[in-house]
Amino acid sequence: MKDKKVLATVDGREILEQDIDLLLNSLEPEKAEYLGTEEGRKKLLNDLIAQELIYLDAVKNEFDKNEAFVREAQKMHDNFLKQFAMHRLLRDVAATEDEILDFYNGNKQIFAEPETTKASHILVDDKEQADKIIEEINDGLPFEEAAKKHSRCPSKANGGDLGYFERGKMVPEFEAAAFDMEIGEMSAPVKTQFGYHIIKLVDRKEENIKTFDEVKNQLSQQLTAVKQQKAYVDKTDELKKEYEIIINK
Repeated sequence: MKDKKVLATVDGREILEQDIDLLLNSLEPEKAEYLGTEEGRKKLLNDLIAQELIYLDAVKNEFDKNEAFVREAQKMHDNFLKQFAMHRLLRDVAATEDEILDFYNGNKQIFAEPETTKASHILVDDKEQADKIIEEINDGLPFEEAAKKHSRCPSKANGGDLGYFERGKMVPEFEAAAFDMEIGEMSAPVKTQFGYHIIKLVDRKEENIKTFDEVKNQLSQQLTAVKQQKAYVDKTDELKKEYEIIINK
């Protein structure tokens, strides 16, 4: 290994600086930050030295010839070989650009986004209070400040902002008013089961279909997964004809 830095040797077995780095990279960020210090790296080195000592003692006592160890080692070997073979089977199986585009063009309805509207509101208990607030706003009080001052909805903390929502997400009376307003318009008091709302329409997004570029990566992952599953099934079906399978009931 080029330019390797040997931090310690235990009966001729080297512990490299790279071993510490690899160990740090495997840890959670907070733990790695602590152990990445000079003192932390010393602790990791001592841990690796201790592990080497345990290994040497195990070899000395021929634990590697123990029946239980051999059995478990064989299981680990077999599992790793299965993973390696699976990787080789699937590594070159991926959806092509043409396959992704063909799927997109043939299934555009899947990528349709419904009409959404963005609104803010002020919620109060009665119409008289709502009317007074509307007068304050018409006299110059910003809607957002009025919401913070008067609304009893938790959205008051954000000036009454409810974000974007599609049809079916709000109570019918609120939804009907919000989707019938013009951007920038403020409603008269709207009564619902929760009280009286003063609604301000902030923005509206018409129904649209996501572009190919917007969904390409997602589609690539999904279609690749489908192709890989087919490759896996086809391979195992092929192998079932080659090897005897006995299922005990």
